[in-house]
Amino acid sequence: MTKTILRALAGETLPTPPIWMMRQAGRYLPEYRATRAQAGDFLSLCYTPDLAAEVTLQPIRRYGFDAAILFADILLVPQALGADLWFVTGEGPRLSTITDAAGVAALKPVDAIHETLSPVYETLRILSRELPRETTLIGFAGAPWTVATYMVAGRGTKDQGPAHAMKAADRAAFSALIDRITDATIEYLSAQIDAGAEVVKLFDSWAGSLKGQDFDDFALAPATRIIAALKARHPGIPVIAFPREAGPRYEGFARATGADAVAIDNSVDAAWAAAHVQRDGCVQGNLDPRHMVTGGAELVSETRRIVEAFRGGPHIFNLGHGITPDADPDHVALMIETVRKG
Repeated sequence: MTKTILRALAGETLPTPPIWMMRQAGRYLPEYRATRAQAGDFLSLCYTPDLAAEVTLQPIRRYGFDAAILFADILLVPQALGADLWFVTGEGPRLSTITDAAGVAALKPVDAIHETLSPVYETLRILSRELPRETTLIGFAGAPWTVATYMVAGRGTKDQGPAHAMKAADRAAFSALIDRITDATIEYLSAQIDAGAEVVKLFDSWAGSLKGQDFDDFALAPATRIIAALKARHPGIPVIAFPREAGPRYEGFARATGADAVAIDNSVDAAWAAAHVQRDGCVQGNLDPRHMVTGGAELVSETRRIVEAFRGGPHIFNLGHGITPDADPDHVALMIETVRKG
């Protein structure tokens, strides 16, 4: 029988939605923390296939999610393109910055990325052998706009101000950066599919800060180009798009880009999304991650509300953003039980 997530992505309405969780392999799990300590640092964990596969498998063993998502990081692509990348404990990633056309021109050619990223492909090959037969393997990449915001600023920012400033100062140079990331993302995701990924997801975590024509040019257009290229190379491969905080621009996003599903964040009302987004295909989402911290009756009622809202069409149950390190593993179990038992 076809895996449940693949059935939902193909447009089938299922009596019980399949379920997985963004950042399901992460710091809220004690077994993850133990493996992370064994690796020594975050990038070593990403680039050591046996350990990256182990942390990907941990939430599957514990919870029996319907999908496993590759353990990696969206900033491995800029590193593969030649950016310096390091992580500061307690503060997150740091990158060497690109602020002009010369910086874009100095990036490595796209076909050079696989040397750096080959351990990621090996992780996928391990997972494709070791996952339970019913579990879908999801690969992923950051969408070009979100990756560019880190490459320009050298770190995460609240308002993506440096990227907006570069875009305003030299739109041609910024567009060239987006194009380079887009080309690299196509190659990266295609190689993930060759290594065993059955679905791929594009995370545009900062899409919500793009408005009007900027949203069309730097969120919609790159996603459309990536999805078209992947489907040309890998006919039938499902793609999930996540233009986080896109608000009303979620409507029509799947239709415009060719995505098989749109993941929605928890700022969007599920009933609105059922009426305006789900009519174009599968929707993924969108429980507020805070319920994984607080638990209780509100977790149960909100989970049921979301399941009910999307009952009339294809739906993959997920959070509206990644689970946080302070989440309680028992609350995850309660969420899964609520989805599966109603």
